[in-house]
Amino acid sequence: MKRILFLAFICLNLFISSANAQLNITISGATQAPIPLAFPKINSDSNGVSNFLGLTYANKVHDVVVADLDRSGLFRIIPERSYIQKFTSIDDKPIFGDWRIINSQVIIQADIVEEQGSELQLSFRLWDVISQKELLYEVYTADKNNWRRMAHSVADAIYERLTGDKGYFNTVIAYISESGPSSKRVKRLALMDQDGDGHQFLTSGANLVLTPRFSPDMQYIAYLSYVNNKPRVYMYNLRTQKTELLGNFPGMTFAPAFSPDSKHLLLSFAKNGITDIYEMDLQTRQSKKLTSGPSIDTSPNYSPDGSKIVFNSDRGGNQQLYIMDRDGSNVHRISFRQGSRYATPVWSPRGDYIAFTRMEGNQFYIGVMYPDGTGERTLASGFIVEGPTFSPNGRVIMFQRQNKGTATTNAPIQLYSVDITGQNERLVLTPGDGSDPAWSPLLN
Repeated sequence: MKRILFLAFICLNLFISSANAQLNITISGATQAPIPLAFPKINSDSNGVSNFLGLTYANKVHDVVVADLDRSGLFRIIPERSYIQKFTSIDDKPIFGDWRIINSQVIIQADIVEEQGSELQLSFRLWDVISQKELLYEVYTADKNNWRRMAHSVADAIYERLTGDKGYFNTVIAYISESGPSSKRVKRLALMDQDGDGHQFLTSGANLVLTPRFSPDMQYIAYLSYVNNKPRVYMYNLRTQKTELLGNFPGMTFAPAFSPDSKHLLLSFAKNGITDIYEMDLQTRQSKKLTSGPSIDTSPNYSPDGSKIVFNSDRGGNQQLYIMDRDGSNVHRISFRQGSRYATPVWSPRGDYIAFTRMEGNQFYIGVMYPDGTGERTLASGFIVEGPTFSPNGRVIMFQRQNKGTATTNAPIQLYSVDITGQNERLVLTPGDGSDPAWSPLLN
C-alpha cells in the first residue's frame, strides 16, 4: 500500500508515489495514434464513499483520471456504453474477449473505499488486453481533501507504465493572471493545478508582477515585481507565504531562474542601457557576474545538470540564443535562422531540447532545437505566442497566446499546451487572462 504523505504548501499538497514500466508508447517526432483504453466506473463501498458536490468520490476520481489521460493525446478513452463486461470488484478477472471486441488495448480496473471516516483507499489494476497480463497493481491512501491529487497520481502511474516516461499530471502552474484595461493592467501572481483546478492568487495586484519561476525543491517562486515602481526580483516562500527582495542591486533585476539544486539563482541586472547575467548564491546572497560588454544579455536558464546556461543576447547585432559554461566562459551562438530573432530560451528537464520564442516578420513562433542549435522545428505560431515552459517530463510545453484584436479591443491572453511533436495543442482555462506560465516539478 502507498501511504500518501501530504505537506502543506499554502493550499498545495504534495505526496509520494511510484510506478513501474512495459507495453510502451514511443513518443517521438512522428504522430502517434492514441491507444484505445477502457476505464469502467470505479467500484465503491456500500455508502458510495460519501457524496462530494453531488457525485461520489469514485466518480470524481474516475473523471479526473480520464481527463488527464485524454488531454495527453496519447490515449483514446472508449465510451463506457460500449463495455460488455461489468466489474463488481477489483478482484474480478477481465474477460479479455469482451474487451477485444470493442478494440480496447488497455483496461483500468479500480475500487475505492472509505477508511477511518476521513481517508480514502484506492486500489487499481492495469491490464494489457493483447497479452492478457496484469501490467500494474497499486494502492493509494489519502485524506479526503486530497482526492484530486490522488487521482492525478493514478493518472501519472498509468502514463509512466504505458509510455516509460514520468507523468506530469500531479503538478501545478504558476502564472500571471491579468485583468483590467490595457492602460491600467492588473497583474497578479497566481497558482493552479495543471488542469486549471484549485486556482488561487498569491499576490494582491497592488504591484505589477511578471515571469514566475519555481525552485526545483518547491520551496520558492521567484518573480519580477514593480514594488514602488522599482522592478526587482522577489522570492515567494511557498511554506510561509512570505515574500522577500532578492539582493540590493542599484538598478533593475529581472528574468530569474533557479539552479537544478535550488541553491543558486540566475538573474539579469540592467544599468545604463547594458544588461548582464549574474548568479546568486541563495545561502550567502553573494553574486557573481557571468557576462560583460555593451550588450543586453538576459533570459538565462540552466541545463538540467547545471553545467551550462542558455540565454539570449544582442551581442551579434540582433537577439539570438547563446550557450555558455556555468562560469561564463566558452560562449557560443546556437540560433542562425536568417531574418529571425530569438528569446525566452528554456532547457528541457531531459536535456534533449531547448524551447524558445522566435520572432520573424509580424509573426511569433514557439519552437524547439537541440542544444547544439540543430534540428529546429516549430510547435506553435500566432500573432503573439511566447514564454514556453516544459512539463517536468519534458514532453509537453505550455505557453501564452494572444490573437490579433480589433481597433478598439485587445484579444484575450490565454495559456495553451502542446506536445514536443507539435501535436495536441490545447487551451488551458484560467479565470481571466493568463500569461508567463511556469510548470512545477512533479509533486509525487
